[in-house]
Amino acid sequence: MNHPRPKARLSRALGIPLTRKCVQYLERRPYPPGVHGRARRRTSDYQVRLLEKQRLRHQYNVSEVQLRRAFDDAARAAGKTGETLVALLERRLDAVVHRAGLARSIYQARQLVAHGHLTVDGRKVDRPSYRLRPGQVVAVRERSRQLPPFQLAATGANADEGPGRPYLSVDLTGLRATLLREPARHEVPVICDEQLVVEHYSR
Repeated sequence: MNHPRPKARLSRALGIPLTRKCVQYLERRPYPPGVHGRARRRTSDYQVRLLEKQRLRHQYNVSEVQLRRAFDDAARAAGKTGETLVALLERRLDAVVHRAGLARSIYQARQLVAHGHLTVDGRKVDRPSYRLRPGQVVAVRERSRQLPPFQLAATGANADEGPGRPYLSVDLTGLRATLLREPARHEVPVICDEQLVVEHYSR
């Protein structure tokens, strides 16, 4: 899913860095973009809940339709809806590729999956929205292993983005990762109050 707005500008609007490169821009200008970015504005309850929903949506680089569909699935499942929603999004193939350190950002992960460079249990999958089940193995296709992004990933260049997640077993040299179990909310590095997202959709 491509966004016409530069990532740095979008990061400032959301108040969180969407990529590693955006961190320095947000530190330099920690206020929303635009002429009135520094002006203090009163925020309504609706605006606060909308901002949290947008933060969650953009951290996973999903469309409004995809996020709403995930919310509906979470609402039908057992347990807390907000935590289930984050777990469902975290099980997306592009999210797992990113967390495993096979891609430097969620944007690159989405592109690599869409271009057919990844397999799930040995079968090529080119749908970033593919939802993994515990026990499934994600790996880079043999013919794609010599590409620069994967050669870089194998050295651990993206290590701070992925390995160390207890719900993932990662083998960077082998360019593969296994989803061990459902991710718990406190293990997912997403900046968002998911309860406000639930309230936004439940209004």
